[in-house]
Amino acid sequence: MAENRILKHPVLSVPIHEDVTFYWNNKPLIAKKNEMISSALIANGIKIFGHHPKDNSAQGIFCANGQCAKCTVIANGLAVKSCMTAVQKNMIVESLEGFTDLPEITEKPQLGDIENIKTDVIIIGGGPAGLSAAIQIGKSNINTILIDDKNILGGKLVLQTHKFFGSEEDSYAGTRGIDIGKKLASEVKSLESISVWLNSTALFVFSDKKVGILKDGKYKIVEPKLILNAAGAREKFLRFNGNTLAGIYGAGAFQTLVNRDLVKASNRLFVIGGGNVGLIAAYHALQAGIDVVGLVEAMPKCGGYKVHDDKLKRLGVPIYTSHSILSANGKEEVESITITQIDEKFQPVPNTEKTFKCDTILVAVGLDPVNEFTFEAQKAGIPIYGSGDAEEIAEASSAMFNGKIVGLKIAKELGAKINNIPQEWYEKAEILKSHPGEIKPYITPTEKVGIYPVIHCLQEIPCNPCTTVCPTNSINIENNEIMGIPFYKGKCIGCNKCVLICPGLAITLVDYRKNPELPIVTVPYEISNIPVKVGDFVQAVDINGDFLSEVKIVNINDKQNRKTHLIKLEAVPEIASKIVSFSIQKKEVSLHEINVHKIDLDSDDSMICLCERVSTKEIKALIKQGITDLNQIKAITRAGMGPCGAKTCDTLIKQLLRQESILPQSIVQNTKRPIFIEVPLGKFAEGEKE
Repeated sequence: MAENRILKHPVLSVPIHEDVTFYWNNKPLIAKKNEMISSALIANGIKIFGHHPKDNSAQGIFCANGQCAKCTVIANGLAVKSCMTAVQKNMIVESLEGFTDLPEITEKPQLGDIENIKTDVIIIGGGPAGLSAAIQIGKSNINTILIDDKNILGGKLVLQTHKFFGSEEDSYAGTRGIDIGKKLASEVKSLESISVWLNSTALFVFSDKKVGILKDGKYKIVEPKLILNAAGAREKFLRFNGNTLAGIYGAGAFQTLVNRDLVKASNRLFVIGGGNVGLIAAYHALQAGIDVVGLVEAMPKCGGYKVHDDKLKRLGVPIYTSHSILSANGKEEVESITITQIDEKFQPVPNTEKTFKCDTILVAVGLDPVNEFTFEAQKAGIPIYGSGDAEEIAEASSAMFNGKIVGLKIAKELGAKINNIPQEWYEKAEILKSHPGEIKPYITPTEKVGIYPVIHCLQEIPCNPCTTVCPTNSINIENNEIMGIPFYKGKCIGCNKCVLICPGLAITLVDYRKNPELPIVTVPYEISNIPVKVGDFVQAVDINGDFLSEVKIVNINDKQNRKTHLIKLEAVPEIASKIVSFSIQKKEVSLHEINVHKIDLDSDDSMICLCERVSTKEIKALIKQGITDLNQIKAITRAGMGPCGAKTCDTLIKQLLRQESILPQSIVQNTKRPIFIEVPLGKFAEGEKE
């Protein structure tokens, strides 16, 4: 089978891992030692991990975060989530439908005492918010257990190869997420009062004010004085025909494969959703050497930062606003996607269907907070704080700063001598989680002499590293506010620091000093796995990705420590200030066919509950009967009764209720099952054996 490994990446180093043999349905395959089973299978060209017993539909990964159960396989005789279980040498892995023999019990199970631990604080989640809070709590020498279900700290920071927004002082703006994660994790590990539990999952917050945790496969009970929920968010799913095909991933799953595990998860990708998550994931795909066929956004403009939108357009990725997906097409795996234009009521516009060949569809249509721990702690009467996406969905820069504030609050509540948190911190916290603001026109120097930066960042977003890095203080922000538009006024010395640090790759330098007739334009470039060389002619484009002219590369500086190459282009003065970058993806990648797949717009065959295979049609029929109790819907259809515990279908059913104009107060909420994550029952009895 073909190896889908990323062997060269413009930002990430490719580590050398020991190869191990494992067996998939009795066939030997090669994996990297300790990588997740799901990544090993996909690296070997296997997207289908089994078939559902109810309708024989193909099963594969969706979330790669342990939140759903689509990737379940049998490993050494036990059902496991392949995205959360590491490959071991000679491991026997089987698909569910091929598994027939139960393991023999050769010895009587030995019961052990469950370890009970007391601590001041439990932090659930080792991502940007949890780590930032832990640093503040640990500095006050407060006993804290920080748990995370992965084998490395950092949360989503581990997946982020792009440079961060915000401010350099407060949220490491201009530094890549992967590097921020390492810095925060290192600082946490240096604090003696912080105990870090990796490979550990919080299962439930019980009414006796104790938390059940599965640590390295051992069940433990922890009694905290206070809890911080920094568990992050889970991705929303989407209703469309064919939404059960293998090859439909959440953005986090896709980034986990390409950025954490260096597995080439796709050859031709189509993205659904124009928020920052979808835009950034599409850019990460290009860095992984994957063709991005297109991106659709239901709104008239993308909801993410304009610089992310612009970055894709100028690299050659088409963005279809006021469009949505009609269907994923294929037998078992995704073979193509059909999209359509939609009107102001989000209804398909007839005869606007377009079908594109692709093998993967990335769904990035929003996040739901993982807030169940908060609700249970409140019911149990345990003091609990929330931070990051578990509290409110926002950017990671916001999560870090808010985590810092919450950490100080917790330390103060537990008796540490903490000064009052300055009011301006709260004001900055609000700014960092702000939505993109107004788009303004260019402020471009008109003179054609000397050297100066051209700032192609035209939207108010919380970001200012270009102002802090300029050695001559020649870049400033309107009203000196982080949400203003940066502008140049002063004297540029051509140091390139602003070009290198800009998270949006939205600053270029125009240099007239050597030849006023052919100024040199310096542009940032981070897709070096698609190489260019001195002497090449490339297609220069403007901020919207529109072609300006064919220009010559005269110099490449690839020795910068930020892994951003500086490409120097020779251009005529008329276009020099308009050049933002050059296109790299050929137009043939995004060719489509019209009306290839005629879709029945009245069809409701999309799946609401992936675990129990409950369709939109079935749920709508019950709503039309007047049923608005989610527990009754569950009892009739089994929607929400599957392994994931309604983590996906709950949101989708509520969307249908809203579409039928059901008032929120009329909806009876689902009764959550008492354990949030599936665990073998024996784990609650084993304890620590002698």
